[in-house]
Amino acid sequence: MEFQDKMLKCIDCGADFVFTAGEQLFFHDKQFRNEPKRCKACKSKRVSVLGAIPSLPRNGYSKVETRATCSQCGKDTTVPFKPTQGRPVFCRECFQQRRQAATA
Repeated sequence: MEFQDKMLKCIDCGADFVFTAGEQLFFHDKQFRNEPKRCKACKSKRVSVLGAIPSLPRNGYSKVETRATCSQCGKDTTVPFKPTQGRPVFCRECFQQRRQAATA
């Protein structure tokens, strides 16, 4: 599939901006269904106001801390990921115990 640059109109400032062939290929690869609605300047402004996309550290890894209750002992804990509904969450101690039991 071949893409060509397209002119779009920003819904915030009304300015025309280019939706490049490369950007269209990226959207197609990611299976995004909608074209961008804002120019880069308005998108950056919106992101900074809403805080929609957190800035990443230099190494590209953003640490997530989520409060949870251990499924085994019931202790309040924090985990370095966002838990998936229906899956157990363990505190550090219970996690280590389960890991040791699995390798034994």
